[in-house]
Amino acid sequence: MSKYVLAEWRRVTESLGAARVCHGNGFYADSVSRAYYAILHAAKAALQLHNVSAESHAAVRRLFGQHLIRTGLLEAEWGAAVGQSADLRIISDYDVIRSFDDADAREACDRTDAFLARIRTLLASSIPPEELDTYHD
Repeated sequence: MSKYVLAEWRRVTESLGAARVCHGNGFYADSVSRAYYAILHAAKAALQLHNVSAESHAAVRRLFGQHLIRTGLLEAEWGAAVGQSADLRIISDYDVIRSFDDADAREACDRTDAFLARIRTLLASSIPPEELDTYHD
């Protein structure tokens, strides 16, 4: 189990790093998209902690709500964060008319940071924190 949790958590770190690099270089839509992928992988790590696998984006949203929000393991705001980030990712990747700016990318990264902090706390209840320390604020 922890092998998959940690593998997902490594992807969290990579995606968040990419989001920040894109943001810093003015690639705002790409920053929003990569911030979502950090949330996606964190949600998958949290699901893996409970032996739940999800392969599609829709399945992650559904199972995250079912196994983590409805059960009370996480607060409802975190389910909303997954949904909001997923919606923005679709817009940033596919809507060529919609543009994103510095504030949009900063907001996406800030939302991702808050989400990751909460998921890290959840994961640290079962996985030694030093194993999760590949993610840095």
